[in-house]
Amino acid sequence: MKFASEFRDPALAKGLLAEIARLADQIGATAEKPVHIMEICGGHTHSIFRYGLDKLIHPGIEFIHGPGCPVCVLPRARVDECIEIAGRPEVIFCTFGDAMRVPGSKLSLMQAKAAGADIRMVYSPLDALELARRNPGREVVFFGLGFETTTPSTALAIQQAAREGLANFSVFCNHITVPEPIRALLDDPYMRLDGFIGPGHVSMVIGIHPYDFIAEDYGKPLVVAGFEPTDLLQSVLMVLRQISQGRAAIENQYARVVPEHGNRVSLAAIADVYERRPSFEWRGLGEIDASGLRIRAAYRAHDAEEKFGVGYAGQRAAVEEAEGCACGAVMTGRMKPVACAQFGKGCTPEMPLGALMVSSEGACAAYWQYGGARAAE
Repeated sequence: MKFASEFRDPALAKGLLAEIARLADQIGATAEKPVHIMEICGGHTHSIFRYGLDKLIHPGIEFIHGPGCPVCVLPRARVDECIEIAGRPEVIFCTFGDAMRVPGSKLSLMQAKAAGADIRMVYSPLDALELARRNPGREVVFFGLGFETTTPSTALAIQQAAREGLANFSVFCNHITVPEPIRALLDDPYMRLDGFIGPGHVSMVIGIHPYDFIAEDYGKPLVVAGFEPTDLLQSVLMVLRQISQGRAAIENQYARVVPEHGNRVSLAAIADVYERRPSFEWRGLGEIDASGLRIRAAYRAHDAEEKFGVGYAGQRAAVEEAEGCACGAVMTGRMKPVACAQFGKGCTPEMPLGALMVSSEGACAAYWQYGGARAAE
């Protein structure tokens, strides 16, 4: 398969693994004192387990799973607010399928749909825009969810709605940014991180320079990586080379996709439609300054928070995690999924306790999908 099989070449992978082992030995990495490398993106976590890289790599390299799954980092209160909006009789609530089974404090969106709410899965905010055109008597709300990867498409949909005067189209904005939670993790004195594998799809939009502070302020290397097995192995090797040379820099392994300065058209759309929130709540990390986006006043007619008085525009209720759920600890790298007492017992893909078991980028889902019952044991 062109542009895929080349990055799954066993001979190339063996060579990279051998060079990683050589460097790991050189810097004294062992299973007892490993080099801790955080893969920020949940897509990378799934690739690591899909291809068994955690088993093939030198025992002195430990992957730490980061908060790079937008569905997973969403606190339960935001799911409750989605259900509150969707429960209004005039509303058609649209969402990506990934969010349908994420539990709120009482229901998931899937359960709310079964109870009668008009909730529809869509593939793009443009699908929701089309529903607004076809249903002028209904309020169509799109669940704007994701990191910088999905933010531009929502921004473009809002711009189009404004041009067409579609007052019945709005977005419940939960778009968040990657760099700020990484700073929060680095400021945590209990976190032991030696380097990072940076998210490829996010960086396709924002470029590589928003991560400069990681090297400049904290002295840690970060390598933006692709998603194939040799992409990840090469990225680990690049991190180890920096460590062995006593330097810290932001490097781009995924240069075939990620431009240094990002996508200027996407960045312009984001800047036009959104502004930074003072803070935003993250599961497991709490409120993080300037880590979320909200819709600018110029597009307020399409802001579901303002229209329905929910979320940060209304009275927000504190919602605790479900009893026994360790999603926050897993997502911030403090715990492996199999260390959670509920993994594979009180929390399975069929009956999830937390978001990490149902999201396509969740660490618990990766362990379960590629390890299954063996992982639970």
